[in-house]
Amino acid sequence: MSQTAENFYLAFAQGREPDSDEPEMESSLHYDQLALLVSTLEWHWRDRDDFFIGANRSVYFRRDQCKPRELRGPDFFLVRGVERRPRRSWTVWLEDGRYPDLIIELLSDETARSDRTAKKALYEGVFRTPEYFWFSPQTKERLRAEQERDHAAAERLRADAQSNRADRLAARLRALGVDPEGA
Repeated sequence: MSQTAENFYLAFAQGREPDSDEPEMESSLHYDQLALLVSTLEWHWRDRDDFFIGANRSVYFRRDQCKPRELRGPDFFLVRGVERRPRRSWTVWLEDGRYPDLIIELLSDETARSDRTAKKALYEGVFRTPEYFWFSPQTKERLRAEQERDHAAAERLRADAQSNRADRLAARLRALGVDPEGA
């Protein structure tokens, strides 16, 4: 839904929930995937009233986030432990500072780069979303951000171990009277 800048700023100024400013899904395949995610979780949790599912909804997280198209929200997100009720968007300061607990992006040619980089960095660094996934309905590419973080952490540990090994070797060489830098 597109909204006028005037209505957007007015909602912010009055502390109301602004309308979502998300574009239409890229293809019917994306829409089908999103509908499947939403309907499956809503059916599974049909007896619960303590969650919100956002599908193609904006997430407003800063009061100075004034430009309606400054950030594209997630394709799918879940917030646990909140009242289950309809919302026009997710406005963090109107929701006691709560950010999504789970985010899923459906990759497309137009969004894949942003979903893998800028959005991933935002969701990890600002939102601190514990579960972030992406999936391409066309190529079936998928990633669980946690797996990528684990891989990066393992690489850091490996690099630290190599550095420690090099430091120990250099110390041993010095103890034997050999300058490791001059060898």
